[in-house]
Order: sequence, then C-alpha cells, then structure tokens
Amino acid sequence: MKICIIGQGYIGLPTAALFTRNHCNVVGVDVNDKIVNNLNKGIIHIEEPGISEIIKNAVKNGVYSASLTPQEADAFIITVPTPYIIENYSCDLSYVISACESIIPYLKEGNTVIIESTIAPMSTNETIKPIFEKAGFTIGKNLFLAHCPERVLPGKILEELVHNDRIIGGITPECSKKASEVYGQFVEGDLMLTEAKTAELSKCMENTFRDVNIALANELAKICTEIGVNALDVIKLANKHPRVNLHSPGPGVGGHCLAIDPYFIYAKAPEKAKIIKLARDTNNSMPKFVCENVKKIISNGKIAILGVSYKGNTGDDRESPAYEIIQELSKDFKIAIHDPHIKNPNFVSLDEATKNADLILVLCDHNEFKELDYDLISKNMSKPIIFDTKNIIKEVPNEIKLYNYGNLYSLN
Repeated sequence: MKICIIGQGYIGLPTAALFTRNHCNVVGVDVNDKIVNNLNKGIIHIEEPGISEIIKNAVKNGVYSASLTPQEADAFIITVPTPYIIENYSCDLSYVISACESIIPYLKEGNTVIIESTIAPMSTNETIKPIFEKAGFTIGKNLFLAHCPERVLPGKILEELVHNDRIIGGITPECSKKASEVYGQFVEGDLMLTEAKTAELSKCMENTFRDVNIALANELAKICTEIGVNALDVIKLANKHPRVNLHSPGPGVGGHCLAIDPYFIYAKAPEKAKIIKLARDTNNSMPKFVCENVKKIISNGKIAILGVSYKGNTGDDRESPAYEIIQELSKDFKIAIHDPHIKNPNFVSLDEATKNADLILVLCDHNEFKELDYDLISKNMSKPIIFDTKNIIKEVPNEIKLYNYGNLYSLN
C-alpha cells in the first residue's frame, strides 16, 4: 500500500514512520522546503524517541521520501494544523481545505482520504465532503472519506499510535471500513468504527474533559492562595478518596489539543457550552496569576526561566503558556531562558541563566528541573529564590527559598 501524508509534524511524521515499518511506501508532504530536504537526508526536526532511526532506515531502503507536492497513492492522510479563529473561537479549517484541494489532481477512483487533524463537529460532512464532490467523486462509492483523530502522548507517540484504540469515523459505513484497512497496517488497538461527526466530537471531548479537570485544579490553587490553605496538601488528601483524582495546578495549558479543541465545541453551541468556556477562561488566566505572584516575590531584577515546552521532557512548545508569561515579565524584568529540550540561539545554559538572577521561575516539568544543581544556584545567586509553578521540586537546601502552589498564600 502506498500512503501520502500531508503534513510532516508531530503527528504526520510518526505516522509515516510506522507505515514504512509495516511494509508500506510513504511520501510525506510538507510546505517547508528545509524540512523536506532534511527528511530526504534522514534528518528529523522533532524530538520524539524512536522516529529518527525509523526514518533514516526508510529513506535508505527507498520506502520513504519527502516532497513539497503530493503524489498518487492508495490512501491520503491529512495531518495539518487546525488553529481556532480568535474572533469567534471556531475551527480554522483553511489548512485542511488547502490540503484537500492539493490532493485532488492525484486522486484515483477507489482511494481513501483520511482527515487526522482535529476538527469541529460536522466539519467532514459540511466542509470537507463537498470539496471532493465538486471534483466529481461520489463519497462512499468511488472515494472513501473518514475522520480518524489521533490520541497520543508526546514522548510516547510511536507506542501510543500502535497500541491505543483508534476511532474510525466514516461518512458512510463503507468509508469506515476502507479507513480501518489503512490503519490495520500497524494499529494493534481496537479499530472503533463510527460516523465522522461522532468521531469529531469524541476527539474534542477527550481533550475538553482534560482541560476542564485541569481548570478545576487551577481554580483550587487560586482559592487556596486567597484564603490561606496549602493547595498541594488539599489535592494530596482529596486524592486519597478512591473515586477522586484532582490534577496538579500549573502555569496554564499548552499544546495543540487541550488549549484549542474545547473552543471548537464552544463555537458550535456557545449558549450551552458554559462549563467548557469557563474552563478555558480559567486556564487562560494562569499566566497572569503566575506573573502577579512573581511580582509579589520580587519587584525588579533578573529572572531565570526554566523551561518553555508545554510538556515535560519534550521539545514541543506549541501554545505554551510560558511565552505569555515571558512576554509579560519582560516588561519589568531582565529575562534569561534555559530549556535543555529546545534548540534556540537565544536560550542559555543553566549557569548563565541563574548567574546574578533574583528569581528562578520553573515553567516546565522536565526531569532536569526536578533536582537542580543547588551548589551552582547558591554560587550564582546572592539570595536564591525558586518559584516552581509545576510543583515538581520536593526539597531544597535551607539557604534557598522555595515557592509553589502550596505556599503562595504566604505572599499575601
């Protein structure tokens, strides 16, 4: 089977890698010529365990190539971004529409087209299906269209693409069947066949569920800070209940899923989706909450920012709340940024970041930050203070002052 995958990012490239590992020929399409050139040399641009070796071998064996334009194939998979439109929170389908239009000259009767990009409910039926019908295809007869959303954890993408259950949402039952045959090449989890609109809403609700629960923890942290209670102790004790699992509060919600997908539901039914919107507002308020408390700890000077990835132990900084925090704090403080997982010429070493700093602000839960070089910090800072917004540092030497969501109330 030959697969053409549009988009070679955090989902498209791992998906391509797995198809090549399972006896398929793959062409990966991307609009970035630098990425395309590097991929054809076996050089990948994302940090994700296992992918580099697979792509290198696939290029060497001639079963993977990258291209700026699509090619004829048996199946086409769309994995392009879907941001939200700020004015009304609706799903911006422009990249998906463009990708669908780009493959039309290469489609043959009997092909399968799969939309993996997370999209708003009814998008496949109302927006995507007409694109192919206008080109002369009859969906479910000579072209098979489905929405099959991914559900993966950065850092474990290959493992989860293989073992997680997969939702297969076809426009018709035959579309679902054809799409399941594509994923059957490598997916070992259950292939759950359903309608496209059900698949769309299921994916959005998976991320909305998580967003709402994070918002509850963040709201608790704000309440505890105001009334003088240790939020981390509250969470620890409440979670001793056999049916309670409160999340940990943090600096905000990032990533291409949780920070965006709930808006797609809200935009469809704003008068009904009140909890969803309130949760988004709560999580969006956390960068401001962090900055307010930073200014209670210090009034001027230098801040060493530790971590800008939205998720620990990855280089994925999409929609990271760290950038909003940095932008706001840059108005009043000198900022130095250290993130061992992101290559950025403006980022510095831990030594340089903490040298003469007045505060260390932890914004990501990389393993490297859970046990810092406290001798270095004590040497570089005259009065070492750490504000850990991820609540990952358990103990520090006596000469270092540690703030987290357990003792922020002491600043009031």
